[in-house]
Amino acid sequence: MYDLIIVGGGPAGSAAGRVAGKQGLRTLLIEKAIFPRYKPCGGALSERAQSYLDFDLPEKVRERNVFGARIHYGGRVIERHKQYRISTLVSRSVLDHYLLDKARETGIDVKMGEKVVNCGEDDGCIEVYTDKGRYRARCVIVAEGAHGTLKYGVRKRDKKSQYAVAIVTEVDASNDQIDNYIRNAVDIHFGVTTMGYGWIFPHENYFSVGIAGLANRMASPRTTLTNFLRSSGFGGNYTLRAHVLPAGGIRRSIVNSRMLLTGDAAGFVDPFLGEGIAYAIRSGQIAAETVSDVLSHDKSPQTLKEYQSVCQSEFGANLSYSLILSRMMHRFSGVFFKILTSNKEAADKLLDVAASKMTYKAYLKWLIARVPRFLLHMTGKEPADSAPQRVPQEVNR
Repeated sequence: MYDLIIVGGGPAGSAAGRVAGKQGLRTLLIEKAIFPRYKPCGGALSERAQSYLDFDLPEKVRERNVFGARIHYGGRVIERHKQYRISTLVSRSVLDHYLLDKARETGIDVKMGEKVVNCGEDDGCIEVYTDKGRYRARCVIVAEGAHGTLKYGVRKRDKKSQYAVAIVTEVDASNDQIDNYIRNAVDIHFGVTTMGYGWIFPHENYFSVGIAGLANRMASPRTTLTNFLRSSGFGGNYTLRAHVLPAGGIRRSIVNSRMLLTGDAAGFVDPFLGEGIAYAIRSGQIAAETVSDVLSHDKSPQTLKEYQSVCQSEFGANLSYSLILSRMMHRFSGVFFKILTSNKEAADKLLDVAASKMTYKAYLKWLIARVPRFLLHMTGKEPADSAPQRVPQEVNR
């Protein structure tokens, strides 16, 4: 009998495992893959995400520091840089393996290469069934990501209008080619797909290139990404990998009497920027803290529902306002994306949001109050603060 079983060894599961181990809970973490494993993702680790960790990431995990962004829309392009770091680009296979090792060092049990297939309450505990055996615990934290099915024992399935589809590939390139193209910034393309965007992120000896858009508005994601690759100057045949991004800010049930959902399983993904790692880490920590409090004080399992309130208090509002901004930007894209790519102040403040120095609520309030003035300055003019698009020389695998 374990105090806690964690299903999934990604950032949410590892964060939960590290807290549980430090709290002295007898904990088992079960991960279906064997780490290190490939994870489709752009690999941008925000400052918010790093601030939640109780340790510094070593240089072997960091690939590039990001200080700015080049933003495109409808032939317009603006490039802005900050004096401070906005995010760090990482390989998810390396990052996730490191985070799992940091959880394991607290003394928790970890089983990899074992898939959880079902779980259910029985006689004051919860039983977890895998393809190799059966385990029992007083509580379960579900951190299996967006594609798992255990979460449907707690919440309803999302509609297509409530999640995005992302598709990504990696393009090999020399660091000189990468530095010549963008170096220490990210390349964001709005208008590539409806209710979404495309990205080109510079890593160590490769670009991460992808698109993401609302599921009910993307008819052919693979064709869209292939066209985006070609238009961006990337030739060759690439392996395309898709994944789902549930939109945060939508009210979902994330806890029942003995199960708590974290990260993507709970729907904690920024609807505008697509960031999920920060919310995965923090929700995993909060979930483990809640379980520890309930078990150590012999509280009723019903008090696990406090977990949902804490998540809402810490980051729920920011996800809600991100959803509002996303819907507004894409519904009136002809206005807002032109402003974003024409006005350096609007772009600068969006970078402040990405760097967690400004909330979505504050950005919305600031932006909406200035829309009439921005439109007057923009009418009939080319972007005042634009940068020429530098297309990388064709790169073939």
